[in-house]
Amino acid sequence: MAEQPIAVGLNLGHDGGCAIVSGNQVVAIAEERLNRTRYSGGWQAALAYCLDAADVTLADVGIVVFSCVGPRLERGFTGGLQRYGVDARRIESVDHHLSHAYGAFCLSGADEALVVVADGSGNDHQTESYFLASPSGLVRVGGNRAGRPRAGGIGATYEAVTNWLGFDGQESGKTMALASYGDPKAVGLPLFDVVDAQVEGRLERTHDRGLAEFAAAAGLDLGRPHAWSEPRARDLAAWAQEQTEDALTDVITHLLAEHRQTTVCLAGGVAMNCVANEAIRRRTGADLFVPPPASDRGQAIGNAFHGIHRLTGTVPSLPLTGRDSFGRTYTDDEVLLALRRHPFSGLTERHPHRPFAYRRESDPAAAAAELIAQGKLIGWFDGGSELGARALGSRSILADPRQEATRDVLNTRIKHREFFRPFAPAVLGEFADTWFEVDQDSPYMLFAPRVRAQYRNRLGAVTHVDGTARVQTVDPTAHPAFHRLITRFEELTGVPVVLNTSFNDSEPIVETPAHAVATFCRTGLDALVFSSGFIAVKTDV
Repeated sequence: MAEQPIAVGLNLGHDGGCAIVSGNQVVAIAEERLNRTRYSGGWQAALAYCLDAADVTLADVGIVVFSCVGPRLERGFTGGLQRYGVDARRIESVDHHLSHAYGAFCLSGADEALVVVADGSGNDHQTESYFLASPSGLVRVGGNRAGRPRAGGIGATYEAVTNWLGFDGQESGKTMALASYGDPKAVGLPLFDVVDAQVEGRLERTHDRGLAEFAAAAGLDLGRPHAWSEPRARDLAAWAQEQTEDALTDVITHLLAEHRQTTVCLAGGVAMNCVANEAIRRRTGADLFVPPPASDRGQAIGNAFHGIHRLTGTVPSLPLTGRDSFGRTYTDDEVLLALRRHPFSGLTERHPHRPFAYRRESDPAAAAAELIAQGKLIGWFDGGSELGARALGSRSILADPRQEATRDVLNTRIKHREFFRPFAPAVLGEFADTWFEVDQDSPYMLFAPRVRAQYRNRLGAVTHVDGTARVQTVDPTAHPAFHRLITRFEELTGVPVVLNTSFNDSEPIVETPAHAVATFCRTGLDALVFSSGFIAVKTDV
């Protein structure tokens, strides 16, 4: 048995995955990164990956904690792990919202905090839950009213509008982006009543049918369904966004006063709304922490933290220090296997065989910056992968942020996204408040401050239509190679910013060197750079 208590967290819902916590070590990954299916359920491949990366066996594990969404797991649920020698007495389950709360608080570094969880659905129709957290435990102090339909929650309502616009329930980020093109006052009806911290949404049924019924009863013209390109749809998105910001702000303002707290940890899928996060932070004055894996991608890590609490009696504190990298690192030998297209690398190519040449590079960050300054689109692979949904410099596509046309090139050649979805800037932390209206570090792209007016024409590719940007501040300690890259780009161009988007094309973000090579070959990327010292460039262009 290993000396440190070891906990495994497994998520059964969408965005399934695994996390292992042992002492100060945390390894975690979403199942989708391995099976290459977006929003995938499951945890089996992720468990094998984490056990290998943590160098432990199931026999070393003191507790396994499951969570799910919807109906609670039956008492005695084991997930079949007893077949692999895990004693059923070491297997437990935890409430969905409590798992979110553990994940947020344990990564925050706060001594105590108010934790607010808001999502589309937890267990038992929960959509909002509130906790007071300290090293001794997490205590639920409120949430949505028992018996209120799930449809009346903040996340479920936002999801209903998202569906009406023609997007999947997991694509609420598209609604957030589209909102900037609309007029929130064009609708003129409230979506929520908030009394104290109780949220009573106006919808009685979920998804687009619930929104349609609400509109019919209120005499509201929603326009055509699934028609996001029409002006009315843009106003609906803006309406839902403003109503969400107002409801969250009202809830948090009341809770801060009631419980005399100043620090808030926000988790659940709603917490991925960086525009709302910016509004909450500015309007409440709270010290607001949002973990990068705030959505259900973070369930597994919350489960594992809960398991450590069960084993030790103390809530663990493993604060993030500017980097969301819980995946394993890859050796030069593994990178070379992929670059050589060796079958042992796991490389799968479902496209015409694209020729490329690769070389060793003594300063890959500087070389990457020079390519970006020349207008090239590059794939950037550095260290362990991110757990959250945002690429933060570990598995990124990088480009020159200066020209608005870069967005169109990226969408045409690689990302194939809707025109209204913005790309994000990664800025050297020491220049952040010069170029953006920020007053704190923002290392995880979870806030959307305004780009300073005098620099918007120099950041055309990353400035949204409303003048905001989903900023990532880059610290040299957390991201030494990525910081060096942006530093060199600033030396070449005078702009301490690069465009940073996820390393994928309509698929999960790449995990392995082989995934990176496959996506490099399949898309319009000009180069692939491994921070460990390799560069690949296509030879048929």
